Amino acid sequence: MRRSSADARDSAPWRRTGPDGSITLEIHAQPSAKRTEVAGIHGGCLKVRVAAPASEGQANEALIEFLAEGFGVPRRNVTLVRGRSGRRKTLSIASPVARPDRGWELL
Repeated sequence: MRRSSADARDSAPWRRTGPDGSITLEIHAQPSAKRTEVAGIHGGCLKVRVAAPASEGQANEALIEFLAEGFGVPRRNVTLVRGRSGRRKTLSIASPVARPDRGWELL
């Protein structure tokens, strides 16, 4: 049985899949953590602890690197769409090879 896009949205409101296969993630970033890792769900967003300070965009770069590695894509395929200076961010991943986000639903 195939799930509708509405069902997929309800099970993980922090993730959207585009018609071209791209993935858009709503992320709550926590900079200056001990390590970069997915930490669960926070306010309808995927919470990611980032082991870099928020100053001078270091946390954004570390987050992009983390997602690029996780989804098996080059850094240029991960775009920070919204939230350059805030904790809540929207990122897009083009042409993902791996899908670690499917396991994150269980957090």
